[in-house]
Amino acid sequence: MDLLQELEWRGLINQVTDKEGLQKLLNEEKVTLYSGFDPTADSLHIGHLLPILTLRRFQLAGHRPIALVGGATGLIGDPSGKKSERTLNAKETVQQWSERIKEQLSRFLDFDAKENPAKIANNYDWIGSLDVITFLRDVGKNFGLNYMLAKESVQSRIETGLSFTEFSYMILQSLDFLKLYQNEQCRLQIGGSDQWGNITAGLELIRKTEGDAKAFGLTVPLVTKADGTKFGKTESGAIWLDREKTSPYEFYQFWINTDDRDVIKYLKYFTFLSKEEIEELEKQLQKAPEQRAAQKALAEEMTKLVHGEEALKQAIRISEALFSGSVSQLTAEEIEQGFKDVPSFEYKGEEVPLVELLVMAKIVPSKRQAREDITNGAIYINGERIQDVNAVITKENRIEGRFTIIRRGKKKYYLIRYQ
Repeated sequence: MDLLQELEWRGLINQVTDKEGLQKLLNEEKVTLYSGFDPTADSLHIGHLLPILTLRRFQLAGHRPIALVGGATGLIGDPSGKKSERTLNAKETVQQWSERIKEQLSRFLDFDAKENPAKIANNYDWIGSLDVITFLRDVGKNFGLNYMLAKESVQSRIETGLSFTEFSYMILQSLDFLKLYQNEQCRLQIGGSDQWGNITAGLELIRKTEGDAKAFGLTVPLVTKADGTKFGKTESGAIWLDREKTSPYEFYQFWINTDDRDVIKYLKYFTFLSKEEIEELEKQLQKAPEQRAAQKALAEEMTKLVHGEEALKQAIRISEALFSGSVSQLTAEEIEQGFKDVPSFEYKGEEVPLVELLVMAKIVPSKRQAREDITNGAIYINGERIQDVNAVITKENRIEGRFTIIRRGKKKYYLIRYQ
């Protein structure tokens, strides 16, 4: 398969402006392309992965990707796909977030490649110094009001309200495409399906400014889940690419819990496994879905890609320890990851009778219940069953001096933290 054929097989082409023309260009030239990422938070999340990894696919096929950080457009706010006005962030905050996002993008694109090195650009470099008269005369003059009002990103917000600030976002993104076309010979912009209106507006600006210029737009699909819930969201919030916001273990768990109805689609979208490998996993899914081979492959590929081999090993180790109950071999760092969302209690003293600790930590409602649970073998300390009602929790029961893990029954975990 050539590149466009592979993108189609993977389901990664939602819309393309001139498929035949783009196919011809990709066959004949090394193409420069870009996708933009606005710093609306201090980290990208997995909703950004599809365009990022599509840039990577183009680079692996010999083309030159530009990852554009929206240092300027991030100060404005894109109305696309939003039901209400974004909160405007301070300039200093957006600059800090821009630097964080640059670092994250460098994990996925090769900036040191000899033939086609990727590049990071920031649209603040050309928008930040643009005065309003120049903007209105040289750029805004090319945009008809009816043309802008017809765009879906504007139409969807007319009823609920759209400020002039957000209305102008389309013009700024169009200017990005023009500048990259002029300065970097960038011929292709890719983005999410909600970016179609902004991308085609950029193509129109290039046509009006540069004459018979040949540039292209391609959008990747919106990632959906079969159960109707939003992709990339869990009960504890968004799945971030920053390990401080979403630990590698949580990241791994997100992918391994993928619905059978979605897992093959996600393997095609997000991994670099071959067609043959994915088709083999699809066969295994149909034959033995309970083995979850496809989910394991997806979780391993994605965790390794985003966080590295060591983080993947750590995530698997935590998962296995929690499944088996053998938690005593976990490090304090692994406990911090694996037990992030379990109930916890901070204890400041030295030794403490187990019965008292169970009540203090609200693991059981009373000492009578605590003694009953211990006698019945329902209480485990760091994975070891304790049936002595006179047991005392000492420093020897602290993992690296920081944690004691208490399990009640088969699956109810509690974490005791020490100062």
